[in-house]
Amino acid sequence: MTNKVSFPARPNANPTIYAYTDNNPQYAGMLKVGYTIKNAVERVAEQYPILKPGDKPYKIVIDEPAIREDGSVFTDKDVHRLLRGHGFIQLHDKDNKLTEWFKCSENDVMAAITALRHGTELETQRTEDFSMRPEQVAAVEKTMAYFQAWERENPGKTPHFLWNAKMRFGKTFAAYQLARRMGWKKILVLTFKPAVQQAWESDLNTHKDFDGWQFVSKKDKTTEQFMDAVKHLDGNRPIVCFGSFQDYLGKN
Repeated sequence: MTNKVSFPARPNANPTIYAYTDNNPQYAGMLKVGYTIKNAVERVAEQYPILKPGDKPYKIVIDEPAIREDGSVFTDKDVHRLLRGHGFIQLHDKDNKLTEWFKCSENDVMAAITALRHGTELETQRTEDFSMRPEQVAAVEKTMAYFQAWERENPGKTPHFLWNAKMRFGKTFAAYQLARRMGWKKILVLTFKPAVQQAWESDLNTHKDFDGWQFVSKKDKTTEQFMDAVKHLDGNRPIVCFGSFQDYLGKN
């Protein structure tokens, strides 16, 4: 008797990342980056149900499979996360909610898609190279001295140091510089304000001092997706894990 092996049929879904321009002046220099499991042309047309005679007011510039090398699927949320993390402006609506519109180029979106598809870093130019201000240098050096003295005098115990920093002090950048100078490879950032993630992610991904560092967060991810993202990190390079107490306690 011949043994037969049955393979599951390929689903009809067609996970796709698309991007298009709109000729409305308010969207000049911007792209709308979305996701669909149907045809991109059909999906974009659904967003323009009433069209006047003549040319369409939009142009699809990207229509790419949203499938990783291992066969798993990524979505526009993943692309948005990479674009935001590398400093690209994401438009807010009248209710101050994030939209799918980004001030970026086709190449920027394609770089994000390629990075997700192959599990690599999004290669963008690091343009920031400013130094710490005197008050930041003082805070970092004082904290380093305290930590180093504590380690000598209290081996095996964890030190704590609180910065009484004023507004506009630059806590994010100074904290990263402290971690860099201390040689820390795994940094956990916990906050009660999830909205500050963009600042922490942008500072890390745009400044030349943090080239090669990795940023990961649970935002817009299921637990399984978050663990998968962590699994793909390079343990030989510094990792910053950002999260809110709401994320880790499971409360609002």
